[in-house]
Amino acid sequence: MTKKYIVDLTLEEREYLEEFTTTGRHAAYQITRARILLKADRNQPGGSWCDAEIKAALDVGIATVERVRRCFVEVGLEASLKRQSGGGRKRKLDGEQEAHLIALRCSDAPPGQARWTLRLL
Repeated sequence: MTKKYIVDLTLEEREYLEEFTTTGRHAAYQITRARILLKADRNQPGGSWCDAEIKAALDVGIATVERVRRCFVEVGLEASLKRQSGGGRKRKLDGEQEAHLIALRCSDAPPGQARWTLRLL
């Protein structure tokens, strides 16, 4: 099966990633992503590694290799080294509603109640 997302690094990108993995202080996941891109690069001497070889060499999952390659092709080098944000659950309350709820909770309980319950709030 042919790969949908092919990594073609320029010489400058390759030098940047090699320096990124060897110098400075970076998070481990960023260094791993840089190494994935270096090994998946089609322009390197000897050609690109297959996903299974990258998985075994870097001790990551196949899905991680595919995701990093896809992100590099679609978004670019810098974005592929960082985690994608925006996931997770949407907030049910905005800041004003949250402040009102906290103020209500800190006030006295309603008559006949010993304390505030979730149902009362």
